[in-house]
Amino acid sequence: MQAHQTKAHYVPLDSVRGLAALCVVVHHFVGSDPLAAALPHRAWIDVAFFHNSWLFVDLFFVLSGIVISMSYVQSEFNEFDFRTFTLRRLARIYPLHIVMLFAFLAFRLMRLTLTELDLLHFSTNERADLQVNNAYSFVVNVFLLHAMGVLDYLSWNGPSWSISAEFYTYIVFGVVVVLAQRLGYIKLVYVLSAVLAVLGVVLIIFVLKNETLDFQANGFTRCFLGFFVGVLTLRFVSKRVRVVSPFVQSACQIGTAVAAVVLVCVVGYDERLSFVAPIVFAALLASLMAFPQRLLPELLSVRPLVWLGKRSYSIYMVHALVLVLIQYFSRGVGTARLQVADNLAPGLAASLLLAFFVVAVLALSNFTYHWVEMPGSRFVLRLFNRRPVSSVAAAE
Repeated sequence: MQAHQTKAHYVPLDSVRGLAALCVVVHHFVGSDPLAAALPHRAWIDVAFFHNSWLFVDLFFVLSGIVISMSYVQSEFNEFDFRTFTLRRLARIYPLHIVMLFAFLAFRLMRLTLTELDLLHFSTNERADLQVNNAYSFVVNVFLLHAMGVLDYLSWNGPSWSISAEFYTYIVFGVVVVLAQRLGYIKLVYVLSAVLAVLGVVLIIFVLKNETLDFQANGFTRCFLGFFVGVLTLRFVSKRVRVVSPFVQSACQIGTAVAAVVLVCVVGYDERLSFVAPIVFAALLASLMAFPQRLLPELLSVRPLVWLGKRSYSIYMVHALVLVLIQYFSRGVGTARLQVADNLAPGLAASLLLAFFVVAVLALSNFTYHWVEMPGSRFVLRLFNRRPVSSVAAAE
């Protein structure tokens, strides 16, 4: 069993994922209560776009639907094997997930030890943190069940809830493809994808009673919506796009990009607008794939953005731990010392700390990409296969 090699890999999609991951990183920095207390002047970063960048998680879901169906429906439908598909998905996401989970465990054990030695004192937030990061939630995280309705709170590596949601959505997608394959009718994949996307909306609104996509408990329903919209998006691009002038192509790409940014900026005024996000993100990604020769895809193909895109999964998975360390750093330095920089320019302290945070995240993500993601995927694949395999992380 060879590791999957994406047949129609499209670099600008990676770059979009990398930029979105970076926006989520800044979002969590801006939304950190301990940092807000230590940094009252946050200047340019204290804007609606970053406060609402949680919405980019739905872009991840849409993008996953596009990439997975591009690889396993558009390219490998007749050869699709459920066991191989599931193993590849597990090899792709699990090694980094489990490493970061144990990194959080080590950090919290160290914090408990320092507390017992009277070298550290718990704040109110840290006591609440102990209540959710317990043995039960740890086991739930190990089995990637934390977005499946088992927990109603975030725990351990908080952002990993979306990985839980995606993994079990992959399983559902695999069942859909097997069913279509057995019946010899590839269009059934898209029919069932439409049904599942609608089912996601129905469950969110009428069963879970949510009026926004900003939720993580039962997050698999949110993933259903975005992922299967992504599957349908690829179908639209491959079958429905007509030849239009270069001007119209560029206008479509720039227009959908502007619409996505505006939506993120205004969704805080009425979070029901978040239900539009999967469609807006799908339109943006579809325009990039449909018209690859225009300026925007070329800009997204520059080397730094490609580098960022390759490490987007690591960026997303490691940044919560780095943020915790930054919070302790700011606590150790003290509010008074941090605000000395604000005497020079309001918001300077926040800007410098954010820059330090982002650089630390990028450095750690580069390390985990090379030493956890790639070798981890090879290890998982080799565990079930005696032939040499390449890393799924490198391929996807």
